[in-house]
Amino acid sequence: QVHVVESGGGSVQAGGSLTLSCTASENTYSGYMAWFRQAPGKEREGVAAIYTANGATFYDDSVKGRFTISVDRMNDTLRLQMNTLKPEDTAMYYCATRPPGAIPFPLLASLYEYWGQGTQVTVSS
Repeated sequence: QVHVVESGGGSVQAGGSLTLSCTASENTYSGYMAWFRQAPGKEREGVAAIYTANGATFYDDSVKGRFTISVDRMNDTLRLQMNTLKPEDTAMYYCATRPPGAIPFPLLASLYEYWGQGTQVTVSS
């Protein structure tokens, strides 16, 4: 069982920035890793994903140009840099990973096997 841990959430005002971090207990940094979020009363949605084998990134339209996903290989850490935050970005953010291998939809939650407990991001107007 892979243990996934997120950190870096918090409360900021609209227009501010936060960086989320995620580490996994085993080396799953050769396939897809992703960030998802879930607001109260809403479905969990994919925010950003990265195919660590070649660095390809994928973003939901709602965060394109504002969020950046990356892997810090020196520290085996997945990061999500979030800039120009909006109140609608408020949600619990989850890191997810899976065994190596190609998947057709990198932002589809059901394709990920290992999940963290989440870190809360709150953006006030």
